Amino acid sequence: MGQPRILIVEDERGLTQTLSWYFTREGFEAVVVHDGAEGLRKAQALLPDVILLDVMLPGMSGLDVCRELRGGERTKDIPIIMLTARSEETDQVEGFARGADDYVTKPFSNKVLLQRVKAVLRRSEGPGEAADVVEHEGVKIDRVRHRVTVGDEPVDLTPTEFKLLLCMLRQPGRAFNRHQLMDAAIGEGSIVLERTIDVHVKTLRQKLTKAGGAAELIETVRGVGYRFREAVAP
Repeated sequence: MGQPRILIVEDERGLTQTLSWYFTREGFEAVVVHDGAEGLRKAQALLPDVILLDVMLPGMSGLDVCRELRGGERTKDIPIIMLTARSEETDQVEGFARGADDYVTKPFSNKVLLQRVKAVLRRSEGPGEAADVVEHEGVKIDRVRHRVTVGDEPVDLTPTEFKLLLCMLRQPGRAFNRHQLMDAAIGEGSIVLERTIDVHVKTLRQKLTKAGGAAELIETVRGVGYRFREAVAP
């Protein structure tokens, strides 16, 4: 990747000045906007490599901006990190439910935020291995094209959902606990709630079912976590 472009959507002007200066120093092209509607327009026009998105914005909330971006064909795969002064569990879960890839509460360290940005960029880029296709029970993942299909029906997933599904699909029948799934899908050392994985699994089930897959493809393992269903005997 050349100079990555970061879009900062935040209404605290003192904070945006600091973030813009810091990320520019670290080799990013930083673009700043101060309200939700303009942030959505900029994201759709510029297609940045990553977005820092405040939850509480004038005009249009960050959660609504996130939802709109995830629903757009050109913007659905852009990594989004939510920023907020609120740290309650329901706020964090709602952010992930709307499609956010990570969630950082204020105040935060710029160095820590930089590492979180680099982590979501690595996940969105993927390993780039040729002909890396995984298929099981009618669900097919093409890592090179970053494409998921159920039969011939495409499934639109966020980068985090993609990683989560890939982790389970590569080892069907293996039970993963929530910490293992968080490491695989969100990144080692990320500070997130265990319930976050439950939210991602719920949306994955809904998307796979809508595309024609069985609702029970992702099974709950009581007291452990989740697994992708082994092949069903004919």
